[in-house]
Amino acid sequence: MTIKIAVIGFGNIAKAIITPLFDKKLLDPRDVYCLVNSKKSVDNIKKNYKYNVNIFQANSKDSEIVLNCQIKLLSVKPQQLKNIVGLEKYTDSGNLLISILAGVSLEKLSKRFPNHICVRVVTNIPIIIGKGLTGIAFGDEITQDQKRFTKKLFENSSKIYELPQDLLDIFLALTSSGPAIIALIIEALSDGGLSGGLQKHLSEELVMEMIIGTITLIKDTNLTTAELKNMVTSPGGTTITALRVLENKSLRSALIESVVSASNRSKEFC
Repeated sequence: MTIKIAVIGFGNIAKAIITPLFDKKLLDPRDVYCLVNSKKSVDNIKKNYKYNVNIFQANSKDSEIVLNCQIKLLSVKPQQLKNIVGLEKYTDSGNLLISILAGVSLEKLSKRFPNHICVRVVTNIPIIIGKGLTGIAFGDEITQDQKRFTKKLFENSSKIYELPQDLLDIFLALTSSGPAIIALIIEALSDGGLSGGLQKHLSEELVMEMIIGTITLIKDTNLTTAELKNMVTSPGGTTITALRVLENKSLRSALIESVVSASNRSKEFC
């Protein structure tokens, strides 16, 4: 029997998860049924998405087809969870629901969607270029086949970490909020270059290449971050002067607290 997959919310992250499976012919677009919020989204996907998936507007009479799929990928914003109706009436037990909603616990998912075996997943924006980080927490009732299927959904676009649920909030803070923090750091450093007379585009390029080179050096040589810092910090030099300013401005503490705060906010959704 062919397995039908429902994708509830077909935005950038959902596309990044599903599209590589189509590209590698691991999944047939005809077996995927997508549910979106508006007719505009339906028309846009039909016109611009490169695969001919089944696409329906939420609350239309055809949307029942989506709700009857054996496997469901829930990919909406946490605040929209209350708008998902119909699944709670689903009577067949043992169907798989994979949620990528930030901060929504397995317990809340199971209560909201009875008769489904729920999986909680956290992924991040680099998944759209196949460089994602994905944390997965499974409930007690999950089967080995369902575990394998869930991992297969994400393994073509991200590196997978199986974690206990209580670590997913900090995983989210570090990996999902992290790209915005890194973008802010890149922006600030490039503005420093701009202040010194560099053109904006050149300054941004230098910052990004410096970060890529630094990460590659650390990974390829197994240096610790402290060892690398000591390699480029000389007594009375420019680097220690820069680091002193950052310590005086409490940058280290601010970064730590930003991650902790994001984690706490994620827990509030639970």
